[in-house]
Amino acid sequence: MHIQDILAAHPTTFSFEFFPPKTDKAAERLYETIRQLEALKPHFTSVTYGAGGSTRERTHELVMRIHQKTALDPIPHLTCVCSAEDEIRRILTCYAKAGISNILALAGDPPPDRPGYDRMQDAFPRAADLVRYIRRFNNAGHHPDSRGFGIGVAGFPEGHPATPNRLLEMDYLKAKVDEGADYICTQLFFDNRDFYDFRERCLLAGITVPIIAGIMPITSVDGMKRMADLAGGTRFPAALLRAVYRCQDDPEAVSNMGIHWATEQCRDLIDHQVRGIHLYTLNHSDATRRIFLSLGLSRSQKTA
Repeated sequence: MHIQDILAAHPTTFSFEFFPPKTDKAAERLYETIRQLEALKPHFTSVTYGAGGSTRERTHELVMRIHQKTALDPIPHLTCVCSAEDEIRRILTCYAKAGISNILALAGDPPPDRPGYDRMQDAFPRAADLVRYIRRFNNAGHHPDSRGFGIGVAGFPEGHPATPNRLLEMDYLKAKVDEGADYICTQLFFDNRDFYDFRERCLLAGITVPIIAGIMPITSVDGMKRMADLAGGTRFPAALLRAVYRCQDDPEAVSNMGIHWATEQCRDLIDHQVRGIHLYTLNHSDATRRIFLSLGLSRSQKTA
């Protein structure tokens, strides 16, 4: 379903994110996770795309399996770093023919084995360039839906790690929206005040598309450390760190605390009319299911 229709039908959307597995064994575990989460009937799911397109084939395989074998609505990520125009066109054409309705358009990270990569040599140096190209693809009538792909882009409530100038960062986000983005999905955050401030700054910049909040529960101390590395500067509030340190020697307690924190974030976001909550599952179902069910999100409530 086109993201415009999803957002129009639901005051708050609920969605999950998966990443492509690296091995066949991991793939089977992920498919079991997807089977369990399918029962929760999220409004859509998303599938990530590795640095420099490194998971291109596995992303495509996972998207198509979700699309063909489940009732879930997958949104593939698509990055433009290290990508030529004809490669992007082939990917879009393949997804359009398969009936995929939406794309999350991202600049992406260069592969780790290419430090100092100059993305200005790419066909699409910035995500806004990719959004513009997808919109041109749509306007050319290559998609069975007359509107073409729905387009999502990323937002960074705590600031983009590559753009310390917060005014310039908002200019870049506005450019993506002006090129045709239908919605924004944010990077993870742990203090809702950062999200509310980001939402207000978007309005001041003239950005009025729906903003979906990205939430990732802490389930282990090691997982928290990985988040700090992967997200490029995630801010962990002192209250959250105190809670982690109190129980850091008890893995189950850490997981319970992290799930509780994320659940309270979601509850508060819902109370403040967030347009959507996107749960980063890390390809596991337990934390996502517990958060979802603790919020009392029955299907009837989601479609009200």
